Amino acid sequence: MPEVTEALERIKRGCEELIVEDELVRKLKTGRKLRIKLGLDPTAPDLHLGHTVVINKLRHFQELGHQVQFLIGDFTGMIGDPSGKNQTRPPLSREQILDNAQSYRAQMSKILDPEKTQVLFNSEWSDKLGAEGMIRLAAAIPSPAFLNGMISELDSRTTSRSPFTSCSIP
Repeated sequence: MPEVTEALERIKRGCEELIVEDELVRKLKTGRKLRIKLGLDPTAPDLHLGHTVVINKLRHFQELGHQVQFLIGDFTGMIGDPSGKNQTRPPLSREQILDNAQSYRAQMSKILDPEKTQVLFNSEWSDKLGAEGMIRLAAAIPSPAFLNGMISELDSRTTSRSPFTSCSIP
């Protein structure tokens, strides 16, 4: 148990709040290596300070022996995915995205151990889906969840007078 307590103290260091702490403790008690992920769309060439805060926390997990996955949203970055934003990001070319992704990878490697970090691109599976797969995936989302997301996003965009497109729906 001291191992779990020490790990939890390290993970919580610098955190304002740890959501679902009981679940994390339960998983740590199993002794299995956890898979911790961070996904970022490379819509700019540089990571910002907020990114480095989260990446530092990933380093804590990595130092405790857990598997860190750094997910680069190359597919979502090219379509102007609005995740968590109140306005749609402009779509970027494949070349711009790959240049930014390379920059993200280099910057991430200054904080995380690149030998122990699995770098993934969301195009690895989204490209394989194709149009039919995307439609099937969208059809699997329950209507209430879809409508709630759409209404919330529409309300946010209307209030901020931002454009609203089908890509704006979370």
